[in-house]
Amino acid sequence: MASEWPNCRLDQLAAPVAGSIAIGPFGSRMKADCYVAEGVAVIRGSNLGKGRLLSGDFVFITDEKAAELGNANLKPGDLVFPHRGAIGEVGIVPADGHRYALSTSLMKISLDESRVVPDFLYYFFTSASGRAELLRNASQVGTPGIATPLKSLRECVVPAPPLRHQRSVVQTLRCLDDRIDNLRQTNATLEAIAQALFKSWFVDFDPVRAKADGREPEGMDAATAALFPSEFEDSELGSIPKGWPVGGSDGLLEIVGGGTPKTSVGEYWGGDIPWFSVVDAPANGQVFTLDTAKKITELGLANCSARLLPPMTTIISARGTVGKVAMAGVPMAMNQSCYALRPRVEGGEAFIYFSTLRFVEQLQQIAHGAVFDTITRESFKRIITFLPPEQTIAVFGLMATPLFERIRANGLQTASLAALRDTLLPRLISGRIRIHEAEKAIEKLPT
Repeated sequence: MASEWPNCRLDQLAAPVAGSIAIGPFGSRMKADCYVAEGVAVIRGSNLGKGRLLSGDFVFITDEKAAELGNANLKPGDLVFPHRGAIGEVGIVPADGHRYALSTSLMKISLDESRVVPDFLYYFFTSASGRAELLRNASQVGTPGIATPLKSLRECVVPAPPLRHQRSVVQTLRCLDDRIDNLRQTNATLEAIAQALFKSWFVDFDPVRAKADGREPEGMDAATAALFPSEFEDSELGSIPKGWPVGGSDGLLEIVGGGTPKTSVGEYWGGDIPWFSVVDAPANGQVFTLDTAKKITELGLANCSARLLPPMTTIISARGTVGKVAMAGVPMAMNQSCYALRPRVEGGEAFIYFSTLRFVEQLQQIAHGAVFDTITRESFKRIITFLPPEQTIAVFGLMATPLFERIRANGLQTASLAALRDTLLPRLISGRIRIHEAEKAIEKLPT
């Protein structure tokens, strides 16, 4: 990244206090038996890499244990970096009122805020140039790691523009990140609403229970309530709504296989048709896959067994990393290690998606004591489930599909915002684009 600004070593920007650059505690000081239900959150590599907000599951230690760890305690604005495992990632400790500490595989720097804006360096280390600095002394043999991690961190070369420019860069990039975070949080809420409705109707059977008790089901009109029986019956699955037959899950869905064009034919690859493999599955808590690492051409699609899948198709990985579930956000094909699951009922896409998440849990239970390494068409026949009436699935779709469409639209907007941010970031950091030019680009985006 050619820069208009002077560079300096990272340790020149460290806070002038002892322990401002430090590594996490040795494993013997942070064993699993130190963890408690709540307390000081321990940041691990799995909490990094998904934007400014720390994410994923945290483990916790007591205040007393944290006090024993000295420099492994963190304060708002500290930057944290894995030196083992998820190397090349960076996180920034938020000012959210919670306490945080380093895990054994992380290191930190507390910065001199009279010389540098912490968020500016955070953004630098998310750029290609910043990541390259972090990985200069990386080893990919065995578990990825950084040799002499603290020395490597101290010697990272970073840009050092005037504080005024740093603050302007951060403000511009934070504007984009805040919009991205808001869209992601909105999507999490929308999915939770749809999932709660699915659980109420098809897991807890709330409408049936209400009618069995002589009550009107909550939150639905008379026509919708009439879709549900007023009593239960015994089945091999236990108590289920009366009249709902039991059968294999393949009775609910059409199973579609994938395929791979010949990799030796260059004309089949590098097109504009997304080609899904398990590496493209969305992160936990997200629904849609909107882009893929590899793409194929129309010719490639025509010369393999894959089909073009419409948006809202559920995809499940069937070999290798088994049981990853995604929903196609755009038309795409997929490889032969996956199955596409299409509803037999028009409008049943959301029902199939949530049902598939439950089927994965059942498949894992079926494989208990064995390796869960393959899903076949036969697997779906072995999953015994109740088969709700088509009209009930269709009405659920009328309620859930608009929520999924909003999630998909928000995801596409998030991708546009992230692409603009990633384009602007290195240019803003280096000074090759001025703030007012970046602001004009942001103003052109739809709100």
